[in-house]
Amino acid sequence: ENNWMNDPNGPLFYKGWYHFFYQFNPNGAVWGDIVWGHAVSTDLIHWIHLPLAMIADQWYDINGVWSGSATIVSDDKVVMLYTGLTNESVQVQNLAYPADPSDPLLIKWVKYSGNPVLFPPSGIDSQDFRDPTTAWLTSEKKWRIVIGSKVNKTGISFVYDTEDFKTYKPLKGVLHGVPGTGMWECVDFFPVSLTENVGLDTSENGLGLKHVVKASLDEDRHDYYAFGTYDERSGKWVPDHPEIDVGIGLRYDYGIFYASKTFYDQAKKRRVLWGWISESDSESADMKKGWASLQSIPRTLLFDNKTGTHLLQWPVEETESLRLSSKEFDKVLVKPGSVVPLDVGTATQLDIIAEFELDEKALEEVYESNEEFSCSSSGGAAQRGALGPFGILVLADDSRSEQTPVYFYVSKGSDGYLKTFFCTDQSRSSVATDVNKQIYGSFVPVIQDEKLSVRILVDHSIVESFAQGGRTCITSRVYPTKAIYG
Repeated sequence: ENNWMNDPNGPLFYKGWYHFFYQFNPNGAVWGDIVWGHAVSTDLIHWIHLPLAMIADQWYDINGVWSGSATIVSDDKVVMLYTGLTNESVQVQNLAYPADPSDPLLIKWVKYSGNPVLFPPSGIDSQDFRDPTTAWLTSEKKWRIVIGSKVNKTGISFVYDTEDFKTYKPLKGVLHGVPGTGMWECVDFFPVSLTENVGLDTSENGLGLKHVVKASLDEDRHDYYAFGTYDERSGKWVPDHPEIDVGIGLRYDYGIFYASKTFYDQAKKRRVLWGWISESDSESADMKKGWASLQSIPRTLLFDNKTGTHLLQWPVEETESLRLSSKEFDKVLVKPGSVVPLDVGTATQLDIIAEFELDEKALEEVYESNEEFSCSSSGGAAQRGALGPFGILVLADDSRSEQTPVYFYVSKGSDGYLKTFFCTDQSRSSVATDVNKQIYGSFVPVIQDEKLSVRILVDHSIVESFAQGGRTCITSRVYPTKAIYG
């Protein structure tokens, strides 16, 4: 509720409670003095803050209790692996566990007396070995984890096996690596079902699934993922499509969304994604308001069978419990160059679902072109084309001196095919001068006969947008001075 937060850590569901740990500075609204905050919930929406889970009080984490992951070993056993920054600023991996496993709130945590359990391997810089994943069980009944690193400019992920979480055996080579991507932080590894709309336990393997590798790139501060095939014996993962490999292809989110982490919710058989959403105003503004950064609405993840390349991200179903009233607008005609007001009353929080159909005559009349469009380098929502932009203006004041457009832009290539882009334009989101006003977005696949659809969650300074059922997502931080507070 005050001060600074960043990476989500160790989310899990245990004895009826969702647990969320996070990087936290108890001493100010800027990064530093990092410890683990802790909150619990029964519905992923309403949270209760608990005492700090772990503080920087040992030589191996005195300079920071950094990111880590939880593993549920059995119904009554949970372990936490996390990165500590030592008194000599070396990144090491440490083990912690609940003081009382029967406590559903897991309030007190104990650090293993034999910490650290892992040091950086030979040849790896002491600053490039961090963020252990949730462990998964192999067919030999050993637990396996991955830790992010780099060699020169190649991002990599080391693999280790353990039977007790105290001693580890490194596997030869790496799970995967991609040249030119730099340091891999907050690596995630999990299976997705190809046949059912459910999440899978992290230890699931075999037929009817793919494995996702996700890395947060320290160099550009974005989260990238790819599907591939995992070979348990060798501990290697091979991407399905090397041209969209980790770090050079698809992102979870094309706005502000980083250091994300998933967990398997065994209660509802779903995989849930959390992401850190940082500020995009000035540090002085954060210090003045007394807090900085927040977490995304938790999202479910499913394999997109229609594309075969994308995940579908969608706000957890509990989000709908926040709806207090609703309004429906049907068959709204939006003519070229027009803005159509939709009266939803006064609100700083909205859940918007919209579908768009392009005019068939306009589609037929559009000439084929070699137009090269990019959300970030375009003229934003003000750039006019034959088929766009069109969408929703959110957080707009009456005069529209402040507005944040969330929109589609469609171009027709020389091959006659349509290409659809999904963007969020922050250039006029605020009259304040100390905020980021860039334009976010990317290409979004649209399958034949699909309508163009979007869901937008608006909450004061945050806008989370999901196009085509969550194939492409954009999270924005905007700071309107008039549109909310008049």
